[in-house]
Amino acid sequence: MSTFAELLLNGISMGSVYALIALGFVVIFRATEVVNFAHASLLLAGGYVTASLHDDIGFWPALLAGIAGAALVGAAVEFLVMRRSRGNDHSVLAIVTIGVDILLTTELTRRLGTDVLALGDPWGDAVLTLGPISLAHTRIAAFVAAALLITAFLLAFRYTTWGVAMRAAAENSETAALMGVRLGRVSLGAWAVAGGLAAVAAVFLTVFPTPGLERATSLAALKAFPAAILGGLDSTTGALVGGLVVGVTESLATGYQSDLTFMGRGLGDLAPYLVMVAILLVRPAGLFGTKELARV
Repeated sequence: MSTFAELLLNGISMGSVYALIALGFVVIFRATEVVNFAHASLLLAGGYVTASLHDDIGFWPALLAGIAGAALVGAAVEFLVMRRSRGNDHSVLAIVTIGVDILLTTELTRRLGTDVLALGDPWGDAVLTLGPISLAHTRIAAFVAAALLITAFLLAFRYTTWGVAMRAAAENSETAALMGVRLGRVSLGAWAVAGGLAAVAAVFLTVFPTPGLERATSLAALKAFPAAILGGLDSTTGALVGGLVVGVTESLATGYQSDLTFMGRGLGDLAPYLVMVAILLVRPAGLFGTKELARV
């Protein structure tokens, strides 16, 4: 029972980090109706800036620089690439983001090489022990940070002019534009916010018990993609629930993998995708996604 509780707590913690990444997917999709496959490179960019600067200016200033850097990269991608292709079909724009991801990831991995970079976080390898349950301080910090950021985002999404503009654009972009909503600013803000959230997620994906930032870190964004899909790409609530589902599923599947050897190795990496497929078979739009109706 203690093993299950420990795996569950770790899964919730990692799920909250996946929710941050999934929220980035959802924010961009709601603002532009484009699936952003360049999200992995935004995550890697934020982590790289933080890892490169923490020795010189300290962890917290480096983290702020990483958030700003990833937000700037996201805004630059929107302004220099996506905005120039706005007239194209959304599926074409999604393919464009794949090309952007290849370019950015190639440059960042060239800079990283074979190094594994520490981020200089203040939690180190400290572990909190509550009876038979052990939980790394980094996991607790990840959950707290994700909860604060997600709450702040939801409040801004509901009560600020930017949030109102984004909701209007997501509901009907043409009507929103006629009512004075500047779609370019909404899209630019969405890409910047997604980059900032990815930078924070990069920190908690690379601290203890993982060794640090490396070339494969960007693949973590692929684990958050099922979270966004199974929750519903146009639902912020779905991103949160999807992230927790993926985190808990991955943690439990990895923890009990020795009892599930008949299903092969690497079950923890595969389980989130199996859950995604199972949910989509029942609810094609995701748990909280909006069903599209077509009149024929």
